[in-house]
Amino acid sequence: MPQFIKPKSLSIVVPVKNEEDNVADLIFEIRKSLKSKITYEIIYVDDGSTDQTYKNLIALQKTYKELRVIRHQKSCGQSTAVRTGVKYAKFNWIATLDGDGQNNPADLPQLLNALKEGVELVGGNRRHSRRDTWIKRISSVIANGVRSWLLQDDTPDTGCGLKLFSRDAFLDLPYFDHMHRFLPALIKRRGGLIVSVPVSHRPRSHGQSNYGTIDRLLVGIIDLFGVAWLQNRSKLPQIKKN
Repeated sequence: MPQFIKPKSLSIVVPVKNEEDNVADLIFEIRKSLKSKITYEIIYVDDGSTDQTYKNLIALQKTYKELRVIRHQKSCGQSTAVRTGVKYAKFNWIATLDGDGQNNPADLPQLLNALKEGVELVGGNRRHSRRDTWIKRISSVIANGVRSWLLQDDTPDTGCGLKLFSRDAFLDLPYFDHMHRFLPALIKRRGGLIVSVPVSHRPRSHGQSNYGTIDRLLVGIIDLFGVAWLQNRSKLPQIKKN
């Protein structure tokens, strides 16, 4: 039987772009969900915001000592922002959340409880609680269906921003723009196990999405075949013990 893993520390990485009205509430919720449960840090990566996001984060650092802020001079995209946060993280287990507040930090303990020996990624599954526009929901159903059929990545909802994974495993993955949407397939490619857990999903309270649906779909089709190619070209050596 696989043994359950209880990490002693956690780095929470939150990529944001123009989320000035959402940062304070989300940080408060993250702290509330993890209070007294684990040692943690919160890393916000400001991906070239043009509003008051960065200014608000710097002000919040005076109140929350566990908050670290990294800033891209210009927007590099969500995958790069996540990777920046992971590279700067102090701890080996990483949790990610979208910065718009639609992921509920109260689900973080659920992800931690799902960790067991051999698991390198725990992903959230919003399938029965999605709170988005109809076009986003339809696009997600189609994209998840096609991706799951082609990549066999054992994940019903790879687009959920709420994930928990090994820092070492992540940094060993091939890096490319938009890679965050294919983490389960990439983790499986290197031999890691994947677990999905049901999580809640909330309507956006402030602002609007900063990453478009149509352009994301078009780019995703190209990336999908690229990841399928990577899978077909990979080899997993079995190490012989003396």
